[in-house]
Amino acid sequence: MLRCCRAGAAIAAGCPRGSLRGRRGLAMAKSKFEYVRDFEADDTVLPNCWIVVRLDGRSFHRFSEQHEFKKPNDDRALHLMTKCAQTVMQELEDIAIAYGQSDEYSFVFKKKSRWFKRRASKFMTHVVSQFSSSYVFYWKDYFKDQQLLYPPGFDGRIVLYPSNQNLKDYLSWRQADCHINNLYNTVFWMLVQRAGLTPVQAQERLQGTLAGDKNEILFSEFNINYNNEPLMYRKGTVLIWQKVNEVITKKIKLPNEEEEKEVEVTRTKTKVVPLHCDIIGDQFWEEYPEILAEDS
Repeated sequence: MLRCCRAGAAIAAGCPRGSLRGRRGLAMAKSKFEYVRDFEADDTVLPNCWIVVRLDGRSFHRFSEQHEFKKPNDDRALHLMTKCAQTVMQELEDIAIAYGQSDEYSFVFKKKSRWFKRRASKFMTHVVSQFSSSYVFYWKDYFKDQQLLYPPGFDGRIVLYPSNQNLKDYLSWRQADCHINNLYNTVFWMLVQRAGLTPVQAQERLQGTLAGDKNEILFSEFNINYNNEPLMYRKGTVLIWQKVNEVITKKIKLPNEEEEKEVEVTRTKTKVVPLHCDIIGDQFWEEYPEILAEDS
């Protein structure tokens, strides 16, 4: 008779429970060691709150320099970040909206999400791990001539927002931050790349300047109207779920015909779509009311 050493193995092998040697010992071992679970902290987040997981690149200033990112904005890096964020949303469908700029992305989970019993550690670790692995996996698709020299790092934090207005203000804050940082970086790198200033000199030149001063420097010295810069740079990227029509080619066999024939078929599919638009005003939220819907 087959002797099984574990309860799981015994069940799989079809052994009767009475044939297990040391059955009492297994029960005692379980009660002896299972106490360690008591050390786990309860990290269940509050109900009826928007759950935001914000992810940031770790030491990305050094990472961008060593991988020769273009300044002030590298389209390859921005599109790679968005691809990774789309992958996260497709894997974790309880995400209602995401917003990204530079080396950060914020993922907003639905207020009524019961995903992993609303455990904060699960939300944060799943987002960060999925994003990080996607960054490495898709790197070659965007940086075809640049080898990945070492694994990138990302950290995350989780914040709860009880009201729709709190959430809108959070996303507005991130988009305002995008504008402030991009305006500064655009002027800074023009002073370095085209005016020949050193980074220290450019920093000193911009010290104490306001937004209007920076816009004036760009226009008067470099003939650049900041308002004409790409929206992706100035506004960041918003990811939402949208129904889109896809045209695919299928092979079908018609009655009374021997050979298959290719036909085009249109189907509706819900996909994660990137937008580059203002989310501080009311227009965006009026256009996409389903994001904040109570049944979300």
